[in-house]
Amino acid sequence: MTRYRTLTIISSIILALDQATKLYIDANFRLHESIPVIRGWFNLTYVRNKGAAFGIFADSAIRIPFFITVSIIAMLGILWYIRRLRDDQKLAVFSLSLVFAGALGNLIDRTRLGEVIDFLDVYWQTHHWPAFNVADSAICVGVTLLFIDMWREDRKKSAENSAKIPKENEP
Repeated sequence: MTRYRTLTIISSIILALDQATKLYIDANFRLHESIPVIRGWFNLTYVRNKGAAFGIFADSAIRIPFFITVSIIAMLGILWYIRRLRDDQKLAVFSLSLVFAGALGNLIDRTRLGEVIDFLDVYWQTHHWPAFNVADSAICVGVTLLFIDMWREDRKKSAENSAKIPKENEP
């Protein structure tokens, strides 16, 4: 199936980039070391995140089993949902493949390390966005593209439905 080929290719590329960058950061940076890439805006900063987005659940005793379970359920749900998509829903397949790959990349870290390696540090003056990684980026881009796809699908259905409704002056 073309859908699963897309999933495999996208996931392989994102997973390779995610794991290679995390391995590089872990091997070449000290924890909390920061190197400016674009002064005043972007650093490579090695941090470890025990929680989810923004450190949520970082100190919870059930965090590792919880995040592993949620990741696996999400990935299985994506596999199931991709199967149900129409052949013309290529953006949805691409989007879900990005989310799947991101979830898998962070799942590998949680299973291997009990936490996730983050290193992309975007900021403006003293206002820092929480550090993130390639897997997080894939998830965010995938979700954004999925919303765009859903919006397009909704507009397409609305146009089809309005074309089926007869005009008032038509016989």
